[in-house]
Amino acid sequence: MNAHARGYQAIKAGPGDFPVGVTLSTQQIEAVGENSLAPMMEKVIYGDWWDAVNASDFVGVQTYTRVRLDSKSALPPPDGAERTAAGYEYYPPALGYTIRLAAKKTNKPIYVTETGIATDDDTRRVAWLDATLAEVAKCRAEGIDVKSYMYWSLLDNFEWTSGYGQHFGLVSVDRKTFKRTPKPSAFHLAKRVRAGVL
Repeated sequence: MNAHARGYQAIKAGPGDFPVGVTLSTQQIEAVGENSLAPMMEKVIYGDWWDAVNASDFVGVQTYTRVRLDSKSALPPPDGAERTAAGYEYYPPALGYTIRLAAKKTNKPIYVTETGIATDDDTRRVAWLDATLAEVAKCRAEGIDVKSYMYWSLLDNFEWTSGYGQHFGLVSVDRKTFKRTPKPSAFHLAKRVRAGVL
């Protein structure tokens, strides 16, 4: 946070007048039952970062799923819940939750800087796009200042400890030739953007 504050001051010193903000990994933290660990977990995850956001120009949210906690631990996804290739619950409403959380904690413009799904079934990615864009539209209809929607990611990429095994991309990449091929989801998102979805 000290580095962010110093960076903010340096950028604001000029030249130019650029917006400087904080983007946070903001999964939906959901309480289950009495004495849930969820409030404690939110404090552990976010700490004083909301204060850093309020001293900045905007906040970015990065949302992929929800985490459910009872009084003892994190819980697995509900029985029958769909899972992504990354192993977490397929739960698009989490994005609406985290946008509203950011709006509650700050008075700053909100940018969706990451949301996406690891899957080899591109129809599920199309469904994710539609569902999460609908969450953004609902939040904007409520008067929340949501400025952007950035899908993660453009390309099937090297994903942390999973390497190239998880496919988040709108565009597939042949790892031998590096040929890039847009998936149907890429054209679907382009169509939604041209139609003025945001």
